[in-house]
Amino acid sequence: MPKRARSLMVAATAAALISALVPPAGAATSAAPRESRPVYSYDNAIRESAWVDTRLDGDGDGRTDRVAVDIVRPREAARQGRKIPVIMDASPYYSCCGRGNESQKKTYDANGDPVRFPLYYDNYFVPRGYAFVAVDLAGTNRSDGCVDVGGRSDILSAKAVVDWLNGRARAYTTRTGGERATAGWTTGNVGMTGKSWDGTIANGVAATGVEGLKTIVPIAAISSWYDYYFAKGAPLYDSGPDWLSDYVESPEARARCQAVQKRLVDEAPRTGDRTRLWSERDYVPAADKVRASVFVVHGMQDLNVRPGHFGQWWDALAEQGVERKIWLSQTGHVDPFDFRRAEWVKTLHRWFDHYLLGYDNGIDREPMADIEHAPDQWSTDRVWPPRSTATTTVRPGKGTTAGVGTLGLKPARPGATETFTDDPRLGETDWAADIDRSTPAKAGFTTRPLSRDLRLSGSSKVTVTATPSTTTAHLSAVLVDLGPDTIRDYAAAGEGITTLPERTCWGASTTGDSACFKETAARTTAVDHTVVSRGWADLGNHASPDTGRPLIPGRPYTITLDLHATDHVVPAGHRLALIVGGTDKDLIDPPSTTPTLTLDLARTSAGLPVAGGTAAFLRATTGTPPAAAPHASRLDGVGEPRPIRPIPGGSTR
Repeated sequence: MPKRARSLMVAATAAALISALVPPAGAATSAAPRESRPVYSYDNAIRESAWVDTRLDGDGDGRTDRVAVDIVRPREAARQGRKIPVIMDASPYYSCCGRGNESQKKTYDANGDPVRFPLYYDNYFVPRGYAFVAVDLAGTNRSDGCVDVGGRSDILSAKAVVDWLNGRARAYTTRTGGERATAGWTTGNVGMTGKSWDGTIANGVAATGVEGLKTIVPIAAISSWYDYYFAKGAPLYDSGPDWLSDYVESPEARARCQAVQKRLVDEAPRTGDRTRLWSERDYVPAADKVRASVFVVHGMQDLNVRPGHFGQWWDALAEQGVERKIWLSQTGHVDPFDFRRAEWVKTLHRWFDHYLLGYDNGIDREPMADIEHAPDQWSTDRVWPPRSTATTTVRPGKGTTAGVGTLGLKPARPGATETFTDDPRLGETDWAADIDRSTPAKAGFTTRPLSRDLRLSGSSKVTVTATPSTTTAHLSAVLVDLGPDTIRDYAAAGEGITTLPERTCWGASTTGDSACFKETAARTTAVDHTVVSRGWADLGNHASPDTGRPLIPGRPYTITLDLHATDHVVPAGHRLALIVGGTDKDLIDPPSTTPTLTLDLARTSAGLPVAGGTAAFLRATTGTPPAAAPHASRLDGVGEPRPIRPIPGGSTR
């Protein structure tokens, strides 16, 4: 049975059972519920902790590790014997760094019982008949074990909690005691959510196919940890997973997990070669095991967890027929609660009601995608990418000025070349600003001003044939919309939002756990160009994406760069540019040498996901464009990307 059909059948069955057995307060028993209502007391809710046995011994102390699970659930439902679903956020950040825009941490009373649960999930959903479960990943806060950065310990410690909630694992009322804790109060229907590392865990647990996990909502989440640290061999950061593990681990874990730390160093070489450690942390190949529906949220200008993560995960899920939905914003690494709050809470509420309570509220029949094409301006698509999207091959051409070429459907003549020298002091914003000037660090190619809008929707690939002058070389390729616009300022503090002093409340509060959070507004800037998508590679990985090798100076090599998924409309009157350069400052690390690279233009091309395909590109690049003011010799964009600390979901800058 197809996954969507199976999901619909399960949802319908659950809705019928809930309608018959657990009618909402004040509703007629003959009417099927469509929305959960805040009928339970949050102040009087049960707040408790359990420690789930993971059946792993990550820290090698001879005892299986237990992970701490903090729970808040409605007391009235427990008294009435009503079983309830679970919203779960498994995180390494509850004690080290905090969650959300206000960096909230868990708090406990003198007895060790939970008082504050970060974020709004508990405040909003517990009164509506859900339990909220906040899991400390192994090696963090009050959990045993070690942080292994997306590996077996991370994923299986969270999976063990789903198993416990479905009666398949053991838990205890204390960290070291023998008194059992049971979860007879839940239906076993679990929805996992969270931003960044938390959402990554949701991806990983879903990829195990665990029974009872009905839906996941990964926000700005990683789909492959190799791709968090490298892009086809090119290092994106100057540190590896050992640094990140040390950053989030509890002091106790840090002392006992030296063997795990050593493995994270030894098996994640800075050469960029893909090892077994990285394969274990790649969830994309296991998309065929996913049973849960998936609601993806990502910022198209996220320079921490870069948009390639959602792109490859989304494509793999689509191939498997997984039921899914997507929101794409213009922001950087930002939660939808902070860029589209009211609509987000409403949508998430309906999503969980449908997949965890079985309510037939129609959300599964609504448009698949919400896309932000301008600050706070959203459109929808029935499917994403749109069905008309087709890969369109465009090619660079030689211009009249060195390094300033054309971009179109016609191949360059054989023998046409462009040359640039890697300059690690410069990056994509510098290259785009000087697109119409000959500069030594890049080769740029542009279309003519468009006669009509051109939409790019999905992932692009750029195939480059380059001859290096040295034994090492890194390559960058970026797509740029050339023309005036007002966009979210993703390169500024806040990554496209400004935090305001005013607060709005989303659910019920207690003295120790407020439901009121600071409001935000779009932070915008006027620009003359917008980087649409970007990708990088080590030319030494030309023969294999998994293994690099030294280059022979003077020999040409061909490699394909995977550009990040996006959805962007290049307006009529603007131009589309492809820029090829070396080190993209602050986004990849430079090679060990300073190469000069010569591009063979006849053997270089880009495959773009164009709505309407080649015919749409041809129409947009012919005809009469609208009148536009002459562009300046140097174009303004956002500020340079700021150096990023490799902390998915934590304090990144």
